[in-house]
Amino acid sequence: MDRLWESSPFSMNKQEKSEFYSEKLAELTQKHSQGCILYKRFLENLKFSLNKVYAPEEYPFIPVRLFKDYELLSVDKSEIIKTMTSSGTTGQQVSKIFLDRKTSANQTKALIKITSEFLGKSRLPMLIIDSKKTVSDRRLFSARGAGILGFSMLGHNLTYALDENMELNTETVGNFLDKHKGEKIFLFGFTYMIWAHFYKKLACLNEKFDLSNGILLHGGGFKKLQDEAVDNETYKSELKRVCGIEKVYNYYGMVEQTGSIFMECEHGRLHASNFSDIFIRNPKDFSICEKGEKGLIQLVSVLPESYPGTSILTEDIGEITGWDDCPCGRYGKTFKIYGRIKKAEARGCSDTYERK
Repeated sequence: MDRLWESSPFSMNKQEKSEFYSEKLAELTQKHSQGCILYKRFLENLKFSLNKVYAPEEYPFIPVRLFKDYELLSVDKSEIIKTMTSSGTTGQQVSKIFLDRKTSANQTKALIKITSEFLGKSRLPMLIIDSKKTVSDRRLFSARGAGILGFSMLGHNLTYALDENMELNTETVGNFLDKHKGEKIFLFGFTYMIWAHFYKKLACLNEKFDLSNGILLHGGGFKKLQDEAVDNETYKSELKRVCGIEKVYNYYGMVEQTGSIFMECEHGRLHASNFSDIFIRNPKDFSICEKGEKGLIQLVSVLPESYPGTSILTEDIGEITGWDDCPCGRYGKTFKIYGRIKKAEARGCSDTYERK
């Protein structure tokens, strides 16, 4: 792990990563088996032996839905300092993710290391496209609130663009931009909220805000925008039209593996960093899909130690597009996401957001 903290977050080539993950997953699987009785029973039911080291894709994965049904943790509950919950629409059961001090710190360090690759190492003036009330309870984090607080570590002069009623506060935004005129600024928010509460308002203003020096990072899913025929490219081009912003990066991540997010590069490809890996599984038999084949997304992270979230099977559909061959020069797998499997619950921070 020391090597991961000291090196570039996209520096491991295919062979290096496979060797590292084989050994690290053996260590984490053993740890979670010893600390979590439910996970131990899970491995026993699979007849999975802990007495050897496997290829990374051979380690067992947990269906993400289990985090809704069970309290899964690998340390004593007295060591938990933070409990995060997944996003969900009204009435949905949410996942609970239990973090001890070490796991929480490592997730924050990884998040900063990955995003600094795109934002730079200096903290930037930060405009958050959300309401401050989202982060009001710091003990029980929603995925949305945790995302805001996590990414806020990368900024300074944190300013919330929306009021408590989720209305754009044009005066606040205008004052923020005047104060930091000519500076590079960092904008963060969730995909649908930015579109519904920021972009649409900006499109109606007579006087345009100049965000040409901005870098926008957004995540949470495009599902709610499908009815408006808004895809990633449309999203970027429309934001550029109304406020001049050119650097717009999407990211993919889940509360079950906070910190080890997958960033979209300048060429529009989502990347796995040194802290995470991705496999695509055939939904019929869970075999590994080849490059270019669509299937269920399995996410692997080396960060979770207080809960058995090392390897999870999501309900998202995707495909691997390459490995160590992106024109941006970053190593790691690249992939596309096609949305949720049919009849799966919406769960992204944007996809589950409900307007009052």
